[in-house]
Amino acid sequence: MTKTARAAWGYGLATVASDGTVLDTWYPDPQLGELPAGREPWIVPAEISLHAGSDPRRDVRVDAVTVEIDIDKPPTSTSDAYLRLHLLSHTLVRPNEINLDGIFAQLPNVAWTTAGPMHPDVAAVSVPSLRRHGIQVQGIDKFPRLTDYVTPPRVRIADASRVRLGAHLAPGTVVMHEGFVNFNAGTLGASMVEGRISQGVVVGDGSDIGGGASIMGTLSGGGKERVTIGERALLGANAGIGISLGDDSVVEAGLYITAGTKVALVGAAPRPDGGPQVVKAGELSGRPGLLFRRNSLTGAVEAVARKGVGIELNSALHA
Repeated sequence: MTKTARAAWGYGLATVASDGTVLDTWYPDPQLGELPAGREPWIVPAEISLHAGSDPRRDVRVDAVTVEIDIDKPPTSTSDAYLRLHLLSHTLVRPNEINLDGIFAQLPNVAWTTAGPMHPDVAAVSVPSLRRHGIQVQGIDKFPRLTDYVTPPRVRIADASRVRLGAHLAPGTVVMHEGFVNFNAGTLGASMVEGRISQGVVVGDGSDIGGGASIMGTLSGGGKERVTIGERALLGANAGIGISLGDDSVVEAGLYITAGTKVALVGAAPRPDGGPQVVKAGELSGRPGLLFRRNSLTGAVEAVARKGVGIELNSALHA
């Protein structure tokens, strides 16, 4: 690896199915930079390698590995992809700062059990044996739960199944039971998450994503624009946005705004015909100090300039 490349490395434990499929890799202490001089990649510290071995209950073996990657190039293996997800969840890099192109192709579908990952085909024919050992299948997916790999400091997660590995959660973040945080997404400061933070979305310090709220991501045929939530902003309950929300801004409950939504500018100079100025919401993307609301009489979506700071979170909940 050249000195100009942005590198990362880690010692880990890779779970390998009997057919050779690498199911996952856990890195207890991933690092940015190149593997330090004098360390041989085939020698894994004893405190990690002692956990290697086989688990016949799941028909897997666990191998101790050393992995070094170029984070500016696309992932090339399952262990490579898992190292990138760990870098995000250890908050060593922020969402959208490393190359995740093609990551789905490097992640196999896995049966996530209470005893660890196993091949879905093996799980399907092993139900009696799994039950005898008290092992339950909790999900079948490409991404595991964050908390099975990383315990982010000073973070509350009410329902671990709703936060994927690769989520970036800053200290002081609270994710309530109905909150969801995808990989390559998350918070940059103390935030309340009661809604959905989609892939690629970042939420600024002091902001609140209300219950049932949704932020448009870039997966499943979505657009390419990365949506951001500024600081001290509020996305009201059951609201949604497809544009960035600036600092100290608010979207009222139940209002969904996409880039093409027509928005009347309250308080702006009127048009020559006396009507309000109307713009597409995309033109207001990221602008600070705005209140987005729906006029209760006309049904029109309006934007009103706000003064001062936005919301203030309950400090007792985020201590």
